Amino acid sequence: MKSDKIKFFIFCLVVLLAPLPLDGSYLTNVLVFVGVNSMLALGLNLLLGFAGQISLGQAAFFGLGAYGSGVLTSTYAFNPWVAMVAVALAVAAFAFAIGFPVLRLKGHYLAMATLGVGVIANITFNETVDLTGGPSGLSGIPNLAIGSFTFDTDLKNYYLVWGFALVMILLALNLVNSRFGRGLRAIHDSEVAARVMGVNARLMKVQVFTLSAFISAIAGSLYCHVMTFISPTSFSYHTSVELLTMIVIGGLGSVYGSILGALLLTMLPEILRTFQDYDIIVYGSLLIVMTIYMPGGLVKGVPALFRRLTPKKAKEGANA
Repeated sequence: MKSDKIKFFIFCLVVLLAPLPLDGSYLTNVLVFVGVNSMLALGLNLLLGFAGQISLGQAAFFGLGAYGSGVLTSTYAFNPWVAMVAVALAVAAFAFAIGFPVLRLKGHYLAMATLGVGVIANITFNETVDLTGGPSGLSGIPNLAIGSFTFDTDLKNYYLVWGFALVMILLALNLVNSRFGRGLRAIHDSEVAARVMGVNARLMKVQVFTLSAFISAIAGSLYCHVMTFISPTSFSYHTSVELLTMIVIGGLGSVYGSILGALLLTMLPEILRTFQDYDIIVYGSLLIVMTIYMPGGLVKGVPALFRRLTPKKAKEGANA
């Protein structure tokens, strides 16, 4: 536990100091979206990496959070902070309600059901033109502010987003090391065995599904107030696949693996943009390669690779 606290403290220092040498450059803006994607990846990793419940509809909760806050603040002049909390709780309640029937399913049936939720949400964002602006998007969303202090620059938004991200990371670290977290891992390993040991698997799956949706909704609210403009393309099936790729590459069942995956796939957008409409093929290929050669993701795969190479180097040195 002490080592975990030290790791988190060091991580906090890195986050606080990271934008200082960038001096407000474009990379500061990129790091803002690393923070948003880190929260999204973390929420999905709690569901898939720890509980073993696949979801291809995470973009739906992200979009509901963004559009909920966007509509309430730009159209109905709600206080942005009140709107964020209200929308996050509403999205969590919605996830809790649909979680009971959806999480009865397993495997590819569960994947298809969550995909359906995502598709329905994206169609709704496109078709409700009077409310969401439809394909043209929703504009006029205000920046978040505390009194007269407005988060209207990349640096301010960086500390705003990462402040929320650090809270979510701390919450996740405490959760996975608790009795609840051990129950999730038991469900992941064998739901039948977990039930035999007295774990209420059905309720715990719904609870982590709800928490995942809540985190995604918070990330969506932050995203809309940082961008001040949103459109349905940001909450499509592609977004769900990107998030899945992030946690597989970073490391399933690893809190810091979620952040690493988000960092890699957000900092390298130019490479993926060169593939244009074929970016989904790139994500699929990355998933296949990582699943075959590094099933534990980079967090576990790189140290394992280093351990395999180190004895060989030692042996070669001894022979020499």
